[in-house]
Amino acid sequence: MFDAEKIWKSTTLPTLPAVAVRLLELARDPETEMTQIVDLIKTDPAIASRILQATNSAFFSFSSKVNSIDRAVPLLGTTVVTSLALSFSLASESISSGPLQDYYRSYWKQSIIHAAAGETIGKRCQAGLECEYFLAGLLVDIGRLAMLKAVSREYYPVLVTSDSQTRPLYEVEHEFLGLDHSQVACRLMESWGLPENLMDGVRMQNFSFETLMEQLEPGKNSLEAAIVLSNAIGDYFMSPVPGKSIQRIRQLADHFFDMKGAEVDRFLQEVRQRVDDAGSLFAIDMSDVNDPSEIMSQANQQLLELTMRAQSETLLASERQKQIEREKQQLESRNAELQQKATRDPLTGVFNRAHFDEALKSAAREASDRCSAICVMFLDIDKFKGINDTYGHKFGDDVLKKFTKVVARSLRQSDIFCRYGGEEFVVIVHRPTEKGVEKLAERVRAAIEREDFLFEGKRVPVTSSFGTALGMPGRKDYNFGEQLLLQADEALYDSKKNGRNQVHHRCLMNNDERELIKSVNGLKFSRWLVSREILDIPTVSRILLQVPPDQRSLGELAVDLKMLEPLDIEVIAEKQSQGTNQRFGELAVETGLLTQTQLYLLLSFQIEPPDRLMNALTANGLFSAERSRELCNQFMKTIPAESIPIAIV
Repeated sequence: MFDAEKIWKSTTLPTLPAVAVRLLELARDPETEMTQIVDLIKTDPAIASRILQATNSAFFSFSSKVNSIDRAVPLLGTTVVTSLALSFSLASESISSGPLQDYYRSYWKQSIIHAAAGETIGKRCQAGLECEYFLAGLLVDIGRLAMLKAVSREYYPVLVTSDSQTRPLYEVEHEFLGLDHSQVACRLMESWGLPENLMDGVRMQNFSFETLMEQLEPGKNSLEAAIVLSNAIGDYFMSPVPGKSIQRIRQLADHFFDMKGAEVDRFLQEVRQRVDDAGSLFAIDMSDVNDPSEIMSQANQQLLELTMRAQSETLLASERQKQIEREKQQLESRNAELQQKATRDPLTGVFNRAHFDEALKSAAREASDRCSAICVMFLDIDKFKGINDTYGHKFGDDVLKKFTKVVARSLRQSDIFCRYGGEEFVVIVHRPTEKGVEKLAERVRAAIEREDFLFEGKRVPVTSSFGTALGMPGRKDYNFGEQLLLQADEALYDSKKNGRNQVHHRCLMNNDERELIKSVNGLKFSRWLVSREILDIPTVSRILLQVPPDQRSLGELAVDLKMLEPLDIEVIAEKQSQGTNQRFGELAVETGLLTQTQLYLLLSFQIEPPDRLMNALTANGLFSAERSRELCNQFMKTIPAESIPIAIV
């Protein structure tokens, strides 16, 4: 990993001579007199000579020759002289004759273009301060110079990669070094004490146009915007891919400097003319910089290619997305098919024994955690062996398939119907009650007895025997399903023994558990809707399939409803940790923390949250949102006020 401190510790970083540093200090002081500037410049003959030479160059085009620095400084002004002194100091830093000579030269030519662009922009928006804009443009890429001088070995692969892959330099810098030249430039300029707005412009040179619009205000941040625009102009003249640059130039010129269309083209021509003059200041031949009209032709061709490529890539991406969607659908279909094979009986299409075993474990766990009932219903086709022996196995298979369809029609969607083996089937009844299970089993039995099973046009009587078992598992009694299954099987045996085509029930609940189930059900919003004849049982049963139970524990629910305090939960948990097999609710009532009615209410809200049922009524178009809420509020008013101290809805 590249260590950026290597840059700052380098002894070859660009530096400013004492005269340039002192000039900066004097330029910031409004009390500075012109004679002080003249005297200071005279102390550095090299800079004095360069400034005098610049004064007589085509860049300034004075009508008569200037022979002394005493006359040159007043003619140019403090700002111009300071900018020139800094520019010449930087120019001397950028001279190299080593293996990186071409990269130094490229840097300096692009910097001259930046400077000429900055000056041209300055004339448009702040006449008289053009030289400040010139210097600002010259400093845009000073970070490149710093890295060329300080970490040339690490920087060389960055430059090569950027050129060979025609990628933005700052992007490759981040990839290789973890920082870019704008960051290096800002830190260097800060050490020189340069103005904040100048550093901001350099820092923002590669920001997106959208970000620039947010952070810079036209007319107020002209210098910063000019630096960003001059950077884009440098890329336009020097980059092998000017197409992207011209897009950015037009955006920036329009938004920040109100230049549009042909005016931008004329502006670029003006910059190109000043490039030669600026080059003469530093004795750099800029004649190989192409004319903007030639570059524009190349840029337009690239933009056309980019547009076509983008359209092609969009089309390809669309096709790829469609292919991905097709493959996804095929995969989902295949997974569904595999899932079907893994969980479904191939003959009848109902769930198989493996699925039943897992479903029973899950149901037992939920019933144990939720303090609710669970029911298993066994059913067996009477004398099925005789049917096979008399009519053949083909008819036997037909009976099995039709039998499952009749049973499935009589069950609720939430009940889990499985083939247990041979002619034996089993159902896990959803949210069972004693009376409800009795009615369900009898309804299924009667439907099978009425059904016409035809062999060669003649009706073959088919009946079925039933055994059900209903119970409530104890705390953490997750194996309760096995006991329930055994009891249901014995009840089925009773039906067979007593003449078949009948139902036998076994209830494993004691009176307290029966009372608990009855009381909890009596406090459900769904029961209230049915009792008021607002909805019928089939409609409520269908809607309840879309109402998931509250996953919070009974203790969490009680705290959220302000029935208990967190400290109360700790007290009950401590009692449970002492080995008692009592449920949370039992202990809460036993210790006086909850009333029996409050416990029933908590359990009903946990199994069937009223607000979720209220939302399901609206979502299924049964009532408007206002009407659903009104019904829920009416239901809540039927609950004794002392049972719940806060409003639920």
